[in-house]
Amino acid sequence: MTIKLNILELPKSDYQGGPSSLCPGCGHDQISSVIINAAWENGIAPENIAKMSGIGCSSKTPAYFLGKSHGFNTLHGRMPSVTTGANVTNKDMQFIAVSGDGDTASIGIGQFVHAIRRNLNMVYIIENNGVYGLTKGQYSATVEVGSAKRKAEPNEQVPIDLCAMAINLGCTFVARSFSGAKKQLTSLIRAAMSHRGTAVIDVISPCVTFANNDEFFRSYGYVKDNDMELHAYDYIPHFTPLEEVEIPEGEFQDISLFDGSTLRLETVESGHDTSDAVAALSQIHRAEQEKRHVTGLLYYNPGLKTLDEWLELSETPLANLSEEQMRPSEADLAALLAEFRE
Repeated sequence: MTIKLNILELPKSDYQGGPSSLCPGCGHDQISSVIINAAWENGIAPENIAKMSGIGCSSKTPAYFLGKSHGFNTLHGRMPSVTTGANVTNKDMQFIAVSGDGDTASIGIGQFVHAIRRNLNMVYIIENNGVYGLTKGQYSATVEVGSAKRKAEPNEQVPIDLCAMAINLGCTFVARSFSGAKKQLTSLIRAAMSHRGTAVIDVISPCVTFANNDEFFRSYGYVKDNDMELHAYDYIPHFTPLEEVEIPEGEFQDISLFDGSTLRLETVESGHDTSDAVAALSQIHRAEQEKRHVTGLLYYNPGLKTLDEWLELSETPLANLSEEQMRPSEADLAALLAEFRE
């Protein structure tokens, strides 16, 4: 039997993790599978990846993928600040951050906001099921008005839309997807890994234990029946020549990513312009009014500086600098102190 290898001549088994302890059928496990495939297909060395998470069902998942990569399970809602410190120290790492609707939209919302403002170079995946699975399924801050889980009154509180918030804050890559849409989700995560800056992907991931009934707007059946897909997607890595890729029959748009890869958008719904923030917010608002979910790449703006560029960090990651390089000379220190005395 021939084992298939990626561009680094590594088998997919090098990208897998431990067995999942989540409920059978949980959407989070499908997202973990997509992350494994995306990192393997993109040819990213496992030892160059850092997996970051907080607390919650979603934040357990880094144990289930990329077992040979670095990992840090932080305090509840504190993943972005820990990732900021790690990123500044070693900016050449690929940071894949996994969070949930509680970890991001409640206790960690302030940290989510500032990670986006700083344009931290990270893939921020929100596994969003609308309930708190570890504390018996209470509604989370993202669940829609009128959505009703089993044996409970419908939610009456106005939800926080994390994609709308990210767009308003100037996030450079904002997408929404569904754990049941494997091809779309794979293309978006692969593209996010090729992006430079904060890439937020809000993934609707049904909770099969507390909220998979048809009256709940984030159940598998409801999302399948009420999905407004903006485009069909195809990710073309930088090591595959474009001329070797089959050209779609209909209209399409190619987005060039930081590492030379391409995200090909084939027009499906209304010809959405991913460079128009107002159009993206309008799509979200329209979907909310129609009690549907808009999925796909909502907004893309590659032109902003990332945090390490704003800080003018050295080309060599701080983690790799010698003690002599990190420590200023006595003369340099005296000159620096003199500037503050002026």
